[in-house]
Amino acid sequence: MTAPGGRRPTMVDVARAAGVAHITVSRVVNNEPTVRPATRDRVLRAIDELGYRRNDSARVLRSGRSTMLGVVLAGSELFELPRMLLGIEQAAKDAGHWVSLTSWQGGTHEQFEQCLGQLVGQGAAGVAVVADRPVVLEALHRTVARVPISVMMSGNVANPAIGSVELDQVEGARLATRHLLDLGHRDVVHLSGAMETYDARARVDGWRDELRRAGIAERRVLHGDFTARSGHELAAGLVDGLADQPDATLPTAIFAGNDQMAIGVISALAARGIAVPGDVSLVGFDDTAGSDYLVPALTTVRQDFVTLGRLSIEVLLDMMAGGAARHHLLSPSLVVRASTRAV
Repeated sequence: MTAPGGRRPTMVDVARAAGVAHITVSRVVNNEPTVRPATRDRVLRAIDELGYRRNDSARVLRSGRSTMLGVVLAGSELFELPRMLLGIEQAAKDAGHWVSLTSWQGGTHEQFEQCLGQLVGQGAAGVAVVADRPVVLEALHRTVARVPISVMMSGNVANPAIGSVELDQVEGARLATRHLLDLGHRDVVHLSGAMETYDARARVDGWRDELRRAGIAERRVLHGDFTARSGHELAAGLVDGLADQPDATLPTAIFAGNDQMAIGVISALAARGIAVPGDVSLVGFDDTAGSDYLVPALTTVRQDFVTLGRLSIEVLLDMMAGGAARHHLLSPSLVVRASTRAV
């Protein structure tokens, strides 16, 4: 069955095919409980046969309410995006909304504002921002008056009008470092991710704080970029540099900035005949899928990215309903596997 003239079917066409009033179709489409089951079934059959799809743009113009939520992916170091987006999509769908994505991979504040403005111009009722660096905050502060905003990041969002959900990266780094200290390690090197990101800075802070709490002088941080390649290069340089320092010794433990870097570390050490954990214990971060199948299985810090995404939408929906901006700090957990051992 098709609409007359082969055009896109309308609600009027569905009403005519089902033998009901236009308002009855509207009630079925909006899942109102006042329609009798037999009538609802007849309308749904007509919708399926005609291939009717609701025109949300027209609905927004008539009602002044949008069902679209904008999501901005702000940054290039956004790991585990699929799990975050799963939480975002599930929460939005459960609330009767759909999601429109855009991305900003670096640039000026003005370019970031353009991404936000594009979503607002399309009728977004609210915007969730997944951010990995501080540069987005100034643009957010200037945009918050136009539309409710929630942010997923690791840094503190000072503006009380912006909702936020963050994973406690500092505590995660403390857990990783404390685990190594509890195993008797006193020489714990940290290979950091890209320092322009929130995550890398926070993990350095947590590592440093835990060493200080134990009264241990820190080794210098070796800076990478969260890739396996950088983990490999840093570990290789650390080991190869010992040849030029007669009094230097191999650290007994390495805390890698994330699991990807840890993969590179394992590769570099294995190529040099250094066993993990026999010679060097290793901890990663993120509990990336497959980290438990590395050889050895990787001890790492687990973060709940699905909950992160879900809460960001719940915070946003509360603000859209007139509630105050809420702020959540999610705690990570340590997953102990075979890549660490006592000295």
